[in-house]
Amino acid sequence: MVSFTVRMRFAPEDRADIAESLRKLAEASRQEAGCVSYVPHQVEGDPDTIVIYEQYADSKAMAAHRETRHFKDFAVGVLYQKMRERSVENLISLV
Repeated sequence: MVSFTVRMRFAPEDRADIAESLRKLAEASRQEAGCVSYVPHQVEGDPDTIVIYEQYADSKAMAAHRETRHFKDFAVGVLYQKMRERSVENLISLV
């Protein structure tokens, strides 16, 4: 299992575009065979910070996700273009 979070910060004027892109990206990602969980969150009290919790069956499934049309269209084409900051935390399951 591969699990991680992606934290991104955006400008207030991009909120509507970001929300719509995340909705489409999450909907399509959840349909991937190797996707276990794909959940975007807005940080409470900080509407311009988004955290996405992602889980994939294995590293092959995660790599396949990054090659999909929806990842290229909405993550690379919108989120990556508009984000001001980005960090990734790789997680290790304890149980």
